[in-house]
Amino acid sequence: MPFRPDPTFYPSPRMAMDAPRERLAYVTAPDANAVLGRPDPLRDGLATVDLDPRSPTYGQIIALAEVPNYGDELHHSGWNACSAALCPYAPHPHVERRYLMLPALRSSRIYVFDTKPDPKNPKLVRTIEAEEIAKRTGYSRPHTLHCGPDGIYVSALGNPEGDGPGGIFVLDCESFDVLGRWELDRGPQHLHYDFWWHLGHDTLISSEWGTPKMIEAGVNPDLLLGKKYGHRLHIWDLRRRKHLQALDIGDEHQMALELRPAHDPTKAYGFMGVVVSVADLSASVWLWYREGERWAIKKVITIPAEPASADQLPPLLKGFGAVPPLVTDINLSLDDKYLYVSCWGTGELRQYDVSDPHDPKLVGSVHIGGIARRTPHPRSGGPLTGAPQMVEVSRDGKRIYFTSALYTTWDEQFYPDGLKGWMVKVDAKEGGGISLDPEFFVDFGPRRAHQIRLEGGDASSDSFCYP
Repeated sequence: MPFRPDPTFYPSPRMAMDAPRERLAYVTAPDANAVLGRPDPLRDGLATVDLDPRSPTYGQIIALAEVPNYGDELHHSGWNACSAALCPYAPHPHVERRYLMLPALRSSRIYVFDTKPDPKNPKLVRTIEAEEIAKRTGYSRPHTLHCGPDGIYVSALGNPEGDGPGGIFVLDCESFDVLGRWELDRGPQHLHYDFWWHLGHDTLISSEWGTPKMIEAGVNPDLLLGKKYGHRLHIWDLRRRKHLQALDIGDEHQMALELRPAHDPTKAYGFMGVVVSVADLSASVWLWYREGERWAIKKVITIPAEPASADQLPPLLKGFGAVPPLVTDINLSLDDKYLYVSCWGTGELRQYDVSDPHDPKLVGSVHIGGIARRTPHPRSGGPLTGAPQMVEVSRDGKRIYFTSALYTTWDEQFYPDGLKGWMVKVDAKEGGGISLDPEFFVDFGPRRAHQIRLEGGDASSDSFCYP
């Protein structure tokens, strides 16, 4: 029988938007007690959430697959293969979007779950240990994972000792063997966080957060006010694995995190979320774009801090008299029209029309949770801690899901009275605007909720070689 491409692979984002509706979500569910050394620790898990509105268990956790160790801090996740496997210069049409890879941000393990035999009950089939990653790459603290045309790319925040540089390493998409470090010439790049690419332009983009020592105990006020966290975007030659440009947004802007390039491979632009300005506590979104033979970057969205009384604020913020928006995630719909921005501090999910990427327009907003607001959900039973954090968009762009937790030690600083683990959904309106689904509220109980992946793919799972 001849090999056929996985039916969840689509050559173009336009074709992916016509894919069947998602039926399941896979959500990383870390436990805080194990990381913080508190009583009653649990193992981290991968939760399966029913997204089929025809199902009697719609909007519920229907399975929880635990990992065998304590204190891993499961964080992001990604597929072993995706639509990038259809690219003509590195085709792998026989591979499947079958294995979900879960990097553990504290233990530096990577867990591999098989979703094919029973999609509702993923099974752990392999563990890639920290020692193997360190030996073959010199890296540790794997964070973000993307399936590329020729393998699985994984970002890492630093080395096994907790220092820099961070970077990218590559896994085989079928055997999961650690192939080695990706960079051949890193130039001035030292800090690392997210990465993505423009496959049509042979360009990789990477961003900056901090080394493991800078982030693992929580936000370090001295480092933040000293402007030591990341504030640059890096441009790379994807094929030659060589650093080309460093675009500095100014050290006032701290923690240049999530990257979302245009899905259309003919478009040479994308968006970067920046957590905070030390000048006024605002958050921002920046546009990178092609300018002649070089790349340029500019701020296109500013989100101001919200005034608040000291009794509403955690100790870290009491002296400021305001809640920073804390943009911790962004996501772009597959048609490149709407950008979703999570404000984890103020408890707001914003929708921008970015049809003109140089001039975004705010067209929708919902509030839930938040450091000071504590806006309840109709099914939460009262004020809610946590806020929009990781956000995922369905392939057709009609449904947006988000979860509440960031990173355990940071959760404790900004929500010291406890952060609730939950997942909710908003619906996108025709022509712009969003509304909170009053019936969809997934309670994660004693665990927290972080990265969402949708069965068969979502807006941030795939990269495409055809427009």
